[in-house]
Order: sequence, then C-alpha cells, then structure tokens
Amino acid sequence: QVQLVESGGGLVQAGGSLRLSCAASGRTFRTYAMGWFRQAPGKEREFVASISWSGSAYYTDSVKGRFTISRNNAKNTVLLQMNSLKPEDTAIYYCAATPVVTTSPAMYDYWGQGTQVTVSS
Repeated sequence: QVQLVESGGGLVQAGGSLRLSCAASGRTFRTYAMGWFRQAPGKEREFVASISWSGSAYYTDSVKGRFTISRNNAKNTVLLQMNSLKPEDTAIYYCAATPVVTTSPAMYDYWGQGTQVTVSS
C-alpha cells in the first residue's frame, strides 16, 4: 500500500516556475515507478512525466525542456520542477505510483488527491 500527498501548486504568471512535491508513505516506495498526470477542466487526464525506480525519466512532448521530474528514494519523495510555465499548463496535477514504467493512467495503482496549478497570461 502506498499513500501519496501532493503539494506546491498555486497561481503563477506565464513564464514563471513552480515545484510540485509528492510525499509517499510505505516501505515499498522505491520499487514503484512514479508519474505526474494533469487534468484540465473538460479534458481527460493526461500523462506529464514519469520516473523509474532507478531514475530514468520520461516526458510528454509539450513539457520537454521545461519540466524536470526527480525522486529521492531515501526521503520517499518525487518532485516536478516546472519552468517557463504557460497558460495551457493550467490543470490539477496528480502524483501516481505504478509497478511498471508506463504513460497509461490505467496502469497506475495509487493516486494522490491532486494540487491545482494555475498559470495566468
């Protein structure tokens, strides 16, 4: 069992930065791949980034070069550093855990409650 709690969302102007944090509980955290997803109003939940247990990172094309995912297995945390934010990045951002590296939300077993990110133009 893994419990996830996100933090770090907020309101920022376009071009600004935010850092999202996901705190995980459970001794098996380091065996899970972790992902960040987002969901904007009226849209489906979409993959943003993921990181394997060993630190290999994957990104959706729209955030490559702007977002960086990282993890600290000793502290059971996953971070998403978001730079050069755009209004289209506005969404609720979710942290999730999966036993396999994947971009499909259906393959993630555990989810946090989400944190709102709003980027103003």
